[in-house]
Amino acid sequence: MNLKELSHHLNLSQTTVSRALNGYPEVSEATRKRVQEAAHALHYSPNARAKGLATGRAQAIGHVLPVKTRLEMVNPIFGDFIAGASETYAAAGYEMLLSLVEEGSEEALYRSLHARGSVDGILLHAPKMTDTRIPILQDLGMPFVVHGRASDVTTPYCWLDTDNLRAFRRATEYLQSLGHRRIALVNGIETQDFAHRRREGYLAALRAAGERPDPALMRSAEMTESYGFEAASDMLDAANPPTAILVASLISALGVRRAIEARGLTMGRDVSVITHDDDLSYLQNGTETPIFTATRSSVREAGKRAAEMLLTLIRCPDSAPMTELIPAELVIGASTGPAPR
Repeated sequence: MNLKELSHHLNLSQTTVSRALNGYPEVSEATRKRVQEAAHALHYSPNARAKGLATGRAQAIGHVLPVKTRLEMVNPIFGDFIAGASETYAAAGYEMLLSLVEEGSEEALYRSLHARGSVDGILLHAPKMTDTRIPILQDLGMPFVVHGRASDVTTPYCWLDTDNLRAFRRATEYLQSLGHRRIALVNGIETQDFAHRRREGYLAALRAAGERPDPALMRSAEMTESYGFEAASDMLDAANPPTAILVASLISALGVRRAIEARGLTMGRDVSVITHDDDLSYLQNGTETPIFTATRSSVREAGKRAAEMLLTLIRCPDSAPMTELIPAELVIGASTGPAPR
């Protein structure tokens, strides 16, 4: 079915149908809903090239990754986020352009994408606390949404983030309620904003309980399974090992569990573990009873929501910056228990 046939079926002009499908504000919500429902029922899919010519848009969204973070492409967390975003793009007739670039060359790529009109907007990943990409995109006037936040950037911009500070403070407080006092942190790279906020949540809980943070119980690196294993092994072999470990990723938590079991210990009895980001499509945290206690937020839903925000910004470029903070749920699993005597 083409646009002409869909328009005839609805008894509307092709212009009205096109504007309804592309989110133009002058089309009433009732008409927009009627057109979208008919397009879905009749399996109408607009030709991206024709749609781009009609709207003056590229009908594409850019995702730019530095080459040093290429491991992200096989990370199930990144995969779930992209899957959620792609669903939203496809439903709106957009494609995704994924580009790898040498670190330090991102500005040139953004300027090239803008000059060539290759994309209508950018979804920015893994912001650092001080992130130079945000002022570059602001200078270009290109619509963008940040998945996360950059604490040191003070100018307004659109972002969607998980409440990482609250999640890790709550997780630490839960371990404290179980009697744990030697609580370790196996964190991500702390120049990245999410990891900085998670550390701050952990430290806030320790300070509130009158406990002095121990640098020997804190680690920060790229969140791989081997990193989780090595960090936990080092701390568990120390003279005064932790009785609980707070981990920034389910991937790293698998390594932490391997380190615990390699020493003949039982997770949840001898050493408690709480992880983050356990709600993944291809890496399930158990079934009815979660393997790990976790601070949970859906990465796939975050991808959908961030994409929706960006498409709204593309349609209404003069709208005020949108921000959204997603709470994380504390899910109790088998990996936590009372502190051993």
